[in-house]
Amino acid sequence: MKKTISTILCIIMVCSACLAQTNKKAKYIFLFVGDGMGLSHVALTEAYLSDKNGKIGSEYLSFSKFPYTGFATTYSASSFTTCSSASGTAFSTGYKTKNLMVCIAPDSVTKLKSVSYKLKENGFKIGISSNVAINHATPAVFYANNISRTAYYEIGLQLWQSGFDFFGGGNFMQDKGKAKDLQSLEEITKNNGYTITRGIKNADEISANVKKVVAFFNENDDVQNLSYAINRKQGEAKLSDIVAAEIKFLKAREDKGFFIMAEGGIIDWTAHDNDAAGTVKEVVDLSEAVQVAVDFYNKYPDETLIIVTADHETGGMTLARTGGGKQGFASLDGQTGSVGVLGKENGRAICDSINNAAGVGFSTKGHTGIFVPVYAIGAGAELFTGKFDNTDIPRKIMKAAGFEF
Repeated sequence: MKKTISTILCIIMVCSACLAQTNKKAKYIFLFVGDGMGLSHVALTEAYLSDKNGKIGSEYLSFSKFPYTGFATTYSASSFTTCSSASGTAFSTGYKTKNLMVCIAPDSVTKLKSVSYKLKENGFKIGISSNVAINHATPAVFYANNISRTAYYEIGLQLWQSGFDFFGGGNFMQDKGKAKDLQSLEEITKNNGYTITRGIKNADEISANVKKVVAFFNENDDVQNLSYAINRKQGEAKLSDIVAAEIKFLKAREDKGFFIMAEGGIIDWTAHDNDAAGTVKEVVDLSEAVQVAVDFYNKYPDETLIIVTADHETGGMTLARTGGGKQGFASLDGQTGSVGVLGKENGRAICDSINNAAGVGFSTKGHTGIFVPVYAIGAGAELFTGKFDNTDIPRKIMKAAGFEF
């Protein structure tokens, strides 16, 4: 009898512990988006890093060792192969739309509300960041609505209207409009209550009195995106710098929590170029940015949720292209710049040669429609397992935070 009672008590204690774990609410939420990052991009990067350590295998990235993993479908309302704005709309608002649209329903009229606004309404501070232009497709789906993702000026005008707390990126795209004859977006944003900073040092030294900021990490205001990782010079900013400044700013000002969306946008561009070496360096760059969030998670493990995913896969990348499946991953180190820096013709020839030597192939220079990985750790991370649609991501985020969608 005593043994039976003891057994029952143990079961109750275990169930109570599990319930307590499940009931933990996410107060600090990070959503990292590797634009164009498919499972093959992650696999290649891990294989390359393992090879650097003299081993055949996979060297875990900061996020690939997360305890929970799932897969998200990416199709849009108009095509099995999505674009970034349609996919971004899905995992920002929870609803599908047509390719090229930004948080506008397929009827081309109805505006869709991002999860960032829903969290803002519940007292969260909001940070939106990217290593490309802050009014590019993926950042845009978290604060703007427009029938066209290429309406960069109109999208940029909605940044200050969001009232969000921190924006970080390269620069505004089409700052003065397509014809360069309109009032500067930077000037308009500043006139509407935002402090504008430029460069790593200035972003790190934002006054405690500043309430809302747009932090541009390019020293040169004529360049929209940060440097490609493969081209980066000493002292130039990278995504991890943005995320570190973002956390510092929001944590000092939050009361009920914060939400950060950070995009590694250049992964997509290197994959469009079928540039294996450049893609690997961009995935490593994203991993380093995620590690900044992991360091924060280690301080607040019961209140932090980190999700890492992609909007779609780009390039149709494959490994083991060479005969017999032999790989020469070390050859990726022989590439000294992106296709654009090396020159259109010369760069293409160099990339193709190095891809072949590394045993990496591409089936397209565009997007593909395959599932993308989802990695999660922290409060509510168990929600992000199995196969689900990308429209489920904001619903799961809200649930993890303890709110109705």
